[in-house]
Amino acid sequence: MTTMNAAVLDRFDDQAVIPSLGNQLGLDLGAEPLLRAKPGVFFEAPDIDLNYDLFVVAFSGGKDSWASYLRLIELGVPRSRIEMWFHDVDGREGSTLMEWPFMADYNRKLAAELGVQLYASWLVGGFEGELNKENAYSAPHKVETPDGVITLLRDTSRAKPGTRQRFPQVSADLNVRWCSSTLKIDVARRAINNQARFNGLRICFVTGERREESPNRAKYNQLEPHACDRRKGRLARHVDTWRPVLHFNESDVWEIMERHGVLAPIPYRLSWPRSSCRSCIFNSPSIWATLRRYFPGSVETIAAYERKFDTTISRDRINVMEIADKATPFNILDEEALAQAFKAEYTLPIIDRANWTLPAGAFSNVKCGPT
Repeated sequence: MTTMNAAVLDRFDDQAVIPSLGNQLGLDLGAEPLLRAKPGVFFEAPDIDLNYDLFVVAFSGGKDSWASYLRLIELGVPRSRIEMWFHDVDGREGSTLMEWPFMADYNRKLAAELGVQLYASWLVGGFEGELNKENAYSAPHKVETPDGVITLLRDTSRAKPGTRQRFPQVSADLNVRWCSSTLKIDVARRAINNQARFNGLRICFVTGERREESPNRAKYNQLEPHACDRRKGRLARHVDTWRPVLHFNESDVWEIMERHGVLAPIPYRLSWPRSSCRSCIFNSPSIWATLRRYFPGSVETIAAYERKFDTTISRDRINVMEIADKATPFNILDEEALAQAFKAEYTLPIIDRANWTLPAGAFSNVKCGPT
């Protein structure tokens, strides 16, 4: 395998968003495109030594997180050594602004069907709470653990109050695309750092990025130490980040799902090319137009926040209603999937080898993802 350093011009999702992450890794984030190689960092690592005590799969419910989990299974990792972590973007305090309403229940039920432990975590107030933050400290995190839900408070003696009041921006810079950093990366970081059960263990933190998705992700390392790695410290907590499907193309993803009979998640059946948030900032004009047609009020709510904060999601200063005007909505033919899209309880099959089929959103040329 060829080694490359994790510190490149692009700020990687699990390293450079939270200001402290770069310091924790001891890296200079952004000084030079390719710095001296570091131990344990591999640009290409499609197969690795699986000698880990625990595999933590960041599981969104989309096809790439499915493919990551299924690769572990095909490589012989026992289910008893796998945990799925689902970061609930809207939180669990009542907001329904961004995420698909069924996604939390979908993940609970698939984990139960697979016989894998699932732990959810979230920022209190979720995306909407963070969006409205004004001269306030960041909200606590809630993390499900084997011993119940723990609350991770903020150290207000070290932090400063801040104001958000603008949508994340469509950018590879996760300092301004704050949804990924604040609602996922920082949650996982604190979940690892605040559970003593991980001390002394070898942990593989698994994420589902693929190089095919974007020019920035094409530069990701496939295996590297995680920001929470403390293998040389008193905690003896060894944590690697592995991206097992980084080298996959979309065909590889659908093929591994077909081999295991995993039916396409609902967003793909509705013609979405990705299973991100329903109101993802990366939504294309076609998706905003589709939301406006089939999910009345969803786009109008986003537009109202754009007006309130006088900041659009688009860097072209075009609001989402105007963006939706630019495109024709998808013609959704899968009425079963559309009905499920409105329900919080997930009631459809998850695995069905006899009735597997490619969804309408497969191999779509509609843009809906990271830059």
